Amino acid sequence: MRFSSLEIPDVLLIEPKIFEDERGIVFESYRENLIEEKIGRKISFVQENICVSKKGFVRGLHYQTYPMEQDKLVRVTRGEVFDVVVDLRKNLPTFGQYITQVLSSKNRKQLFIPFGFAHGFLTLSDESEFSYKLSNYYSPENQHCLLWSDPQLAIPWPYDFKRIKASIRDQQGHFFDHTNLEASKID
Repeated sequence: MRFSSLEIPDVLLIEPKIFEDERGIVFESYRENLIEEKIGRKISFVQENICVSKKGFVRGLHYQTYPMEQDKLVRVTRGEVFDVVVDLRKNLPTFGQYITQVLSSKNRKQLFIPFGFAHGFLTLSDESEFSYKLSNYYSPENQHCLLWSDPQLAIPWPYDFKRIKASIRDQQGHFFDHTNLEASKID
């Protein structure tokens, strides 16, 4: 596996080393000790979700607050998405900055997203299957949503806003300047 820091150093891009022969391919999609070495702390994923989405739908920008924050390891197992991560850690200079990446079943890239970030994606292919490992359980009372189209964030979504579809919940996300994320320290 190859790990790369992105514009916000705590978010890691993970690219697998692919072994290919006449039978097909094989690669490691997860290796806890390497991730822990790169992030400098222990990690334990307790839940994995699979999300299937249709082209033009955005999901997010979701996050959970203390005490149910979640580290995420995300990847696409079928199709292609435009993935977005927004830094909500008020005490850091990267607060309010975002990272975008195209994740697909072809490029097999993954993102490790530490807690303190909002996350979402837009499906670019006819359909996508998105897998995410979580370090904490889903908690409806701690779940929040930033408005994906917030002009203050100015995320460069690859589609015209009029063509993007979202659930009612995601359409009703709050604006960035009203985030209620509690500051959390990483041990």
